[in-house]
Amino acid sequence: MDGATLHEVATRTAMGLPAVEETQPFGEGALVYKVVGKMFVMTTELRGVPIVNLKCAPPHGAALVRDLAEVTPGWHMDKRHWITLTPGDGIDETLVEDLVANAYDLVVAGLPRAKRPIDPVRRTLLD
Repeated sequence: MDGATLHEVATRTAMGLPAVEETQPFGEGALVYKVVGKMFVMTTELRGVPIVNLKCAPPHGAALVRDLAEVTPGWHMDKRHWITLTPGDGIDETLVEDLVANAYDLVVAGLPRAKRPIDPVRRTLLD
């Protein structure tokens, strides 16, 4: 997957989830996707290369870092809880969509129940 497609898939997937807002708290060039004010994905460039930072459960992130050259510990983030995706043949649309949805679910699960836009286990909207 090339860098433009990586950003496009991550953005499309994030914005398709309930209660997501796109922000730029780090200035131009870095788009941050938040649910109820909590960041779960960031798209930006590192030395001219498009990257995506995602929240990830530590065991899952460690396995991805071990198995895929395009996945590294989170750039400028907590290295245990965040990963960085870079363009390459090991990344495909399904993987990016799944990782964005998983990042969203992790953040939602950590929110107080009254603030959750969805049930993170059943993936159903809450009233």
